[in-house]
Amino acid sequence: MATDPWNAGVMVASDAAGVVTLVDESTFAISGRRGDFLPNLAQGLFVRDMRVLSRFELLVDGRPVEALAAMATDPFSATFVSRAAPRGGRADSHIMVVRSRYVGQGMREDVVLRNYGAESTVVRVEFIVDADFADLFAVKEGRTEEREGEVVRSVDGNVLALSYKRGGIDRGVQLRFTCPTGDGEFRLTEDLASCEVLVPASGSWSACVEVVPVIETSLVVPRYRCGQPVDRATPSERLAVWRARVPNVASDYEDLCTVVRRSAEDLGALRIFDPDFPDRVVVAAGAPWFMTIFGRDSILTAWMALIVDPELALGVLQTLARFQGTEVDPRRDEQPGRILHEMRFGADSSPMSLGGGDIYYGSVDATPLFVMLLGELRRWGLATELVDELLPNAERALQWIAEYGDIDGDGYVEYARATDRGLAHQGWKDSWDGIRYADGRVAQAPIALCEVQAYVYGAYLARAHFAKEAGDDATYEDYQKRAAELKVAFNRDFWLEERGWFAVGLDEDKRPIDSLASNMGHCLWTGIVDEDKAEAVARHLVGPQMFSGWGIRTLATNMAGYNPISYHCGSVWPHDTAIIASGLGRYGFDVAAERLILSLFDAAMAQSGRLPELFSGLSRSELPLPVAYPTSCSPQAWAAASPLLCLRTLLRFDPWIPYGKTWLSPTVPPEIRHLRVEGIPLAGSRVDVEYDNGTVQVDGLPPGIELIERPRDPSTAVIGTPG
Repeated sequence: MATDPWNAGVMVASDAAGVVTLVDESTFAISGRRGDFLPNLAQGLFVRDMRVLSRFELLVDGRPVEALAAMATDPFSATFVSRAAPRGGRADSHIMVVRSRYVGQGMREDVVLRNYGAESTVVRVEFIVDADFADLFAVKEGRTEEREGEVVRSVDGNVLALSYKRGGIDRGVQLRFTCPTGDGEFRLTEDLASCEVLVPASGSWSACVEVVPVIETSLVVPRYRCGQPVDRATPSERLAVWRARVPNVASDYEDLCTVVRRSAEDLGALRIFDPDFPDRVVVAAGAPWFMTIFGRDSILTAWMALIVDPELALGVLQTLARFQGTEVDPRRDEQPGRILHEMRFGADSSPMSLGGGDIYYGSVDATPLFVMLLGELRRWGLATELVDELLPNAERALQWIAEYGDIDGDGYVEYARATDRGLAHQGWKDSWDGIRYADGRVAQAPIALCEVQAYVYGAYLARAHFAKEAGDDATYEDYQKRAAELKVAFNRDFWLEERGWFAVGLDEDKRPIDSLASNMGHCLWTGIVDEDKAEAVARHLVGPQMFSGWGIRTLATNMAGYNPISYHCGSVWPHDTAIIASGLGRYGFDVAAERLILSLFDAAMAQSGRLPELFSGLSRSELPLPVAYPTSCSPQAWAAASPLLCLRTLLRFDPWIPYGKTWLSPTVPPEIRHLRVEGIPLAGSRVDVEYDNGTVQVDGLPPGIELIERPRDPSTAVIGTPG
């Protein structure tokens, strides 16, 4: 029996075209509102980055059913309600079709036909089945015609089997068709399962289809089996535990409650479990195309979700440390100490591989972010011994920064791909044209991005405070000095005095990449920006060229490369806006931060309470709704976590447990008069915070922790002992 190494689930997503997505671990299903997987579309059942079922279409009396509703019951299950097409020119049909689908290491589908007519009716039920075993990204990009190899089909009783083998790829799928009541029997051919049944008046008929993947000739046992209770399966149990642990949020501003609840639900569904270490939980990047670990995405998501579950951050760090780079391998952009960019499932049995090979390491920012998150986790007082075990990994990450990240020895961390197989841009804006000059030219690597220097600055400070706790004064002074020198150099070399903003980056010749972009907002977040420049940065970020009314554009409208429906050149990414809002709050621009936060809540409510990966940068004054980006993941991890960071920003909740202090000083817009958050996890305790018309009540702080009812002063909290 083959077992998958990761388990996760994702809420059902239905976009404007009626596409429904269900995900659990490395298995996901994309269908239309009828529940069918139709040919020549980006639909199907996917297992380990391969489509094992490309067509699964239900016909009643030879015709497709008519969709009535698609309803999510859990992240990994949905119910599709349809009716059979009317017979003989009649306006109505008496036959309703209910399909209940459960995804988890395969798929189970319960089909029920209900006859609301006064007479018994003979009905022919058919399933058209096909499998092309196409690669995930070939499906996403419409390249399935490139697939080579032959699909072999066979029938054995009530089992239809399809298999595919080419090179190192050996995959298959088995579909088992049963009628639980014994009323009817399916007849199978190589692409069709059919059954003629008598549905009694005011009665029903049911069937169950079990879809079982085959990996390297071994059956992958589905989590949901025909004939077994569905409410006791692992995904259902895990989600119930998560829901019980998530803090409760109540407010007179109901949109906040709705969005935070939806975000927490999506985040819980995106969690991934490692069977080798059952207590470790990480998070997948997004559904449906990125149900795997991304270093940067996982770290930032975990950071934003600390107010809900700090243990998620611990699991992320432990897992990324497990796969930390150990050698120089240009094929994978691997270097000693480097934190991975992406893991993918390959053709072999190893967990998550890219291109049939290994993990890909081409990220310039995941490594300093790893150290930053470890430092932040220490501040939250979770699992001191486990955090200590990760300090050697943080040390190796810092060695990577010094030995490999700083390519030319100028003190800045740059990126340049090792081979033409790697990513051209290795920051979070990693599309081919994501980094541009103001005149529209696409910048070419090597590039030192502004936000990467900010993350390195944060990593140095985290390391300094670890040293201070250990009584290692020499190391403390060393990293304090590195941070201070980097801050001085950054504010000198990246600042564009004549424009009043920071360059996106420095190119190979150390010339500023001078476009007005959102990257510099991350610099506010880490505190690397000098106080005398922060106001100009804030003014540009919330100005009309950058702020769309729904969030911060990745590139300003007055830049030559601006395109509101591009991936990184004018679109709005919720996580980007949330980080910028946090940065604005750090420097005391509370009104601006609140404006951004409310805009994100409005954007979410305009999209059923959920923030997608990204959406168009078109102005809110032009169109009353956010315009979707075609291939945006939804739900997506750091988008789902963004409202949680916004909640923390509104509370100005800033613990530093090793120093025995927690800062809390809510700043909320006039729209919010009452806000209560119950059960914030902190150092083994559960903290309740209530804001009511300016009055703040805090209960449940860990013993010995001093509550400071004011925001932390960034000038004293960044370098040196917290003040």
